[in-house]
Order: sequence, then structure tokens, then C-alpha cells
Amino acid sequence: MKADVSHEQRFIAEVDAFDFLAEDIDALLHALNDWLAKLSVDLRTDALTCDGLHANNPLAIQADTINMLLRDSVAAWMQQWSSVEAAPHLADHFDEQALLLVFGKFNAGKSSFCNFLAERFAAHGRSVQYFHVDAGRVVETSEPFTEGATETTSRLQGVRLGAKLVLLDTPGLHSVTPENAALTQRFTDSADGVLWLTSSTSPGQVQELDELGRELHRNKPLLPVVTRSDEYEEDEVDGELVKCLCNKSAPRRLLQEHDIKVRAEDKLVAMGVDKALLKPPVSISAYVAREAGQTAAAMSEAGFERLYAALLDITGPALAYKRRKRAEVLLHHLEENVLGSLQSDVLPLLAELGESSQAALVKLEQQQEQLANAVWRGIVPTLPGLLDAHAATHDVIGLGNALSQSIFELFAREADRLLGAYLIEPDASLAQIKLDADVGFDDIVVERVGANGPMREVAGVDYGRLHAALSHAIRECVLSLAGHAAQRCRASIAQLMKLARRLEASLATHQEGLFDLKSQVRSESF
Repeated sequence: MKADVSHEQRFIAEVDAFDFLAEDIDALLHALNDWLAKLSVDLRTDALTCDGLHANNPLAIQADTINMLLRDSVAAWMQQWSSVEAAPHLADHFDEQALLLVFGKFNAGKSSFCNFLAERFAAHGRSVQYFHVDAGRVVETSEPFTEGATETTSRLQGVRLGAKLVLLDTPGLHSVTPENAALTQRFTDSADGVLWLTSSTSPGQVQELDELGRELHRNKPLLPVVTRSDEYEEDEVDGELVKCLCNKSAPRRLLQEHDIKVRAEDKLVAMGVDKALLKPPVSISAYVAREAGQTAAAMSEAGFERLYAALLDITGPALAYKRRKRAEVLLHHLEENVLGSLQSDVLPLLAELGESSQAALVKLEQQQEQLANAVWRGIVPTLPGLLDAHAATHDVIGLGNALSQSIFELFAREADRLLGAYLIEPDASLAQIKLDADVGFDDIVVERVGANGPMREVAGVDYGRLHAALSHAIRECVLSLAGHAAQRCRASIAQLMKLARRLEASLATHQEGLFDLKSQVRSESF
């Protein structure tokens, strides 16, 4: 092409030469689907088990909530993806055309912008075909978009420029009629690039970009266009002062564009979107260009040569996106609906489970002490009666067995009261009273004078030494039983925490794997 042709001519010629040959991304699609299949398997494998915990244990309830969420999530992903695949995609309508989403709030001049570019394509002998959506159907029309100072777009509408470019003008992603909402989303899903129109009167309202989050996270290029970049100036006509609408000066336009660029970059970073997607803003005035007759000089002064240069710059990334679109759509589903939902829903629950587990471990220290003291206080008062019952026979073994049985039965009741949220089987062997062989009932022997001299006579039984030994043995049993039970509880909590960490680590591993696949999808080769 000749060096002296305008950017407008270059752009229109570039549009005519658009190449929509699809890249071979089957390997990437298989890899993304394999990632999802592996994640689903791992989530089943990494489900939390609650061995040693009663079903009413708060930790078990939290774990069951996580497991249920994982099961429901897998089913939800399949349904969401089936819905995406089953819906008639806009690519069916515009498979051989690049689609640019014209986005902006009311009074941004979207309709005027689309009409003006349509006029320019028509002026260069290219076909122009308007359409709108009515009751879910794409209806072609010969009427251009209605223009006005207030919001005039109440329906989804678009225009084909030449054979290979479509501009889509929407009333805002969240302000369409309910019957058109689903189709509108399919249109925007299928867009290959975004033209963000913002009026010069209130430029760069970056909160508008929140509505574009879905598209920008798919790595679609974004070109900010400052519309109505004009102002009134006084001029003398036939001796009278009149106000004329003129282009804003180049310095003022550059200052405004720089401000938009800086604030938009900050917004994209806050949204977690690569700011490299943002192209340098350009300022235009379709009104002044029209009023000046759309001459080459008027077009340049109104900013359209810079706009066409920017459009030339965005076509490469937009076409690259179109070629990998199938992978991008699946990638976005995996990032937002799958991994994103896990991170937003499951990770906080895992964090709460971790905090609850730590609190349960602290509480166990108190419960262990309370359990030991409760059994101790319940058994010791019965000791004198048991001693009296076995004193006559000096049956230390029988006394020990009876005491062991009482300790075990009372411990089981108190453990159920204090540790009922855990499934523990007390070890009866730990309740066995063990005494040294030389410890037993001691006779109280007195001497008296008999007929044949001094005589030794048993006057009673001394419980002192045996009572002390039994008290010590009881304390040892109680502490051993309480310690063993608490340790079983701690082991159950530790196992659950280990599984929770495994699940968290698994999610982190899958996140890294998806990030690697994302890099492959968006590598320069695509």
C-alpha cells in the first residue's frame, strides 16, 4: 500500500484482509479438560473424613459442609458448561467476522460513533448492514442507530462494516430487557475486543470497567475512546459573536487521555487484569468531523486518523483472541466458575475449620483436667466403704477389682458427658489398680498379759498405708484414662487438620497447573 494513504484507508484495507483461520488448539482444549477431570478426581480423593468424631461434633459438621460443597460444585460446573455449550453461540452468526464490543454508559456517544464509522465504510464503497435483536432473533434493518443527547439504546444492536467487521452496541451489560439478557451475554462473550467509549464531559469513569470484568479477564484488548472531544468557542460571523463547536486542542486532549490511561491502568490492576491489555486512549469528535464535511483534514483534526491507527493496533490482538477463543472461553469457565468458586467458597471454610480445630485442641486441655477431677471426686469418697467391705477378708485383690470397675464405669459416664462429641473407647486396662506386693491391710496388734505370760492380739485393721497407696493408684488411673482419651481426641483432630491441609495444598497445586495452561493459551504462538 502506498505510503501516503491515510490510516483510515489502511484500516479498511486491513479489515478486508482479516484472516480467520483457526489455530490448532485441540491439544490445549484437551489439556484444559484433563485439568478439570483431574481436579474432580482429586476432590473426591481429598474429601475430609472425620474418624473419631461424632456426627454432631462441630468439626465434623464443618467438614461435612465442605465435602457437600465440593460434591455440589462438581455438579454445578458440569451444568454451567453444558449450558454454555448448548447455547447458540454468536460465532455461529459471525464466524467469519471480527466482533468489537462498543461499551459505555449513557451519553457516551456509542450510537453516534457506530453510525459515523458506518458512514466512513460506506464512503469507501464497503457494505454496511445494521441489525438489532428482537424477541431473541437477530433482525437486519436499513435504519442506522438512533442518536441523541440521552440514552437512546434500549435494545441490543449492531452493524456489519464490510464483510469482516462487526460493531456491537449494547445498552449496558446490566440494563437490557430480560428476554434479551441471555443473548446479550452471548454477544459480549463472543466479542474479540472492546472499545470503551467515555464522554469528554466526564471522561474515564473507571468504575464502568467493573461491568467489563468478564471480558477483560478473558484477555480481550481494550481501547478507550474519548468521544465528544469538542467545546464551544466564540467566533465573529457577519459582525456578530456566535458560539461554534470546535475540536479540543491537542494539549488538552493529550492531558485528558493521559489521565484516563493512568486511572484505567490502576483499575485493571485492582481487578486482577493485565494492564497491558489497555491500549493508549484516543480522543475524537464525530460531530465536528461531520460539520466540517468529513474531509481528510477535518477527519485528522477531529482525531479519526489517530483512532484508525489505534484500531489498526488493536486488530492484531483481537484476531489472535478470536483464533484461540474456544480455549479462552473454557479457560475462563475453569478460572471463574471452577477454581474461582473453590477459592471463594471452600478456602474460607477450610480456614474456619483450622481455627475451630485449634480452639478444640485448647478446649481439650480443659476437658482432660475436668474429666480427671470429676472421676477423682466421684471415686475417692467411696474408698472408705470399700475398705470396710474387704477388711474382714483382707482381700486386696477383690478390693482392687471392685475399685477398678467403679473407676471404669464412672470414667465412661463422665467421658460421655465431657467428650461426647468424640468417638472414644476407654481402655479398661488403664483402670486397673496396681499396688506393690507388700501393700495391704495392716492389723493393729496389741499386747496383753495372759495366764502364760504376754500375748499378742489383733485389735483391729489399720487402713492408713493401704488408703494412701490406693489414693495414689486411683490418681494414676484417672490421669492415665483422661490422658489416653484426650490423646485419642487430639489424634482425630490432627488427622482432620492434616486432610484439610492436603485439600488446601491440592487446590494450590491445581491453581498452579491452570496458571501454566493459561500461559500456554496466551503464548505468542497463539
